Amino acid sequence: MPDGLLLGIDIGTSSSKGVLVDPRGTVIARHAVPHDTSFPHPGWVEHDAETIWWADFLTISRELLAAADGRKLAGLAVSGIGPVLLPADADGNPLRPAILYGVDSRATREIAELTEEFGAEEILARGGTPLSSQAVGPKWRWLARHEPEVYERTRLFLMASSFLVHRLTGEYVLDHHSASQCDPMYDLGEADWAHDWAARIAPGIELPRLAWSSEIVGSITAKAAAATGLPQGLPVTAGTVDAWAEAASVGVTESGDTMVMYGTTMFLVQVSDTPRPHRGLWATRGVLPGSFTLAAGMATSGAITNWLRTLLGRDFAELLDEAATVPAGSRGLLLLPYFAGERTPIFDPDARGVLAGLTVEHGAGEIYRAVLEGIGYGVRHNLEAMAEAGGAAGRLVAVGGGTQGGLWTQIITDITGAEQQIPTETIGASLGDALLAAVALGSEPDVEAWNPVNDTVRPRAALTSEYDEFYARYRDLYPATREVTHFLADRQRSS
Repeated sequence: MPDGLLLGIDIGTSSSKGVLVDPRGTVIARHAVPHDTSFPHPGWVEHDAETIWWADFLTISRELLAAADGRKLAGLAVSGIGPVLLPADADGNPLRPAILYGVDSRATREIAELTEEFGAEEILARGGTPLSSQAVGPKWRWLARHEPEVYERTRLFLMASSFLVHRLTGEYVLDHHSASQCDPMYDLGEADWAHDWAARIAPGIELPRLAWSSEIVGSITAKAAAATGLPQGLPVTAGTVDAWAEAASVGVTESGDTMVMYGTTMFLVQVSDTPRPHRGLWATRGVLPGSFTLAAGMATSGAITNWLRTLLGRDFAELLDEAATVPAGSRGLLLLPYFAGERTPIFDPDARGVLAGLTVEHGAGEIYRAVLEGIGYGVRHNLEAMAEAGGAAGRLVAVGGGTQGGLWTQIITDITGAEQQIPTETIGASLGDALLAAVALGSEPDVEAWNPVNDTVRPRAALTSEYDEFYARYRDLYPATREVTHFLADRQRSS
């Protein structure tokens, strides 16, 4: 068991969170900092690493250090949004804002170009995933093409977690999971960079050494200690992408275990015992040595509920209460939740949101429930894709802010017909970071003791049967409207 407290800090899309826990997983303190995301052009989504990632880390670490009240720290782990592309100079100073994960769709031309260059089948066989807006490789080529002066000055390739690790320890390292989302620059079967392909995509760029997320890669330097207040020499792990740290926080570690993360975007991570490439999913390495995962991500989920709340000038509690009185099917409304394009399983950055069946008789409650149901249909679509890949879900664990209130989780449980466990602790990825730090220090933490199941949401068979028909129509709606929404997406780019 670690001799001291464990610190976990996560950089998210719209906020950063940190947690301080004892060696048994008891949360001693927590702190969160909201931040903005930049949308400088249509399809572009960025973060400033200095004013968001580093500033948030400093704020959170200082708050948690104060809560430690002089007690010894044993280890630190970090996570963050990913995969992202942050070009930096040799000292780790950012050269431009970070280009974010699949919600940033600027590299459409480069996706098509690299797919043709390397071959769709070859990319899928070697990397486990078709190229999409999630992939880092096309974003490298976009950078070289559109910002050559930045590319020429680039010496380091960083993500949110590795940026913090480099600044804290001086080590240039990336975890295997994050690297496995750098398609087509990583060889999934070999657990190594695909050096030949990487040299063609990002020539002249030295790639970071690879480590597992549960591996100590360095310690706090004197310079970092002075900036943060953290003790010099404190062990730091390799870090990882936030969703995978969150999966660790709820014990999603056995084959078939699946995490459903209710956040700004909806994200699913399922553990598998072997690589399971699928055209509609991301097959990646996991956080523990030798592990694999299947992953799925919807471009918008909580972002749509927040958009609607703002548009209507209502609070969430009020909208949830109204939606709870509306029957399944939202009185004949059906929503495609593709408000920022869609990632898995359709990989279409030009998809757009559709609300079908709307009449003057429909009110806020029906529309809000249709949003929740539309996202639920998207979750079912992704779970079915995982089953097609040979990764039938076993235990489903629901995490994230969207689990609060109960209605959304019940709707998705009814739509999918699969029960969901809800853990006691919902702070998420930062708790997973602390757990990974414990593992790195030689501990075998009992996840059930760290974060026990608080509730189980069970499907209601009659509603699942009713939702089956709506789901079939949901699957029909996208191909029926695709040509129109692509036309509209093109007009949006030119406006």
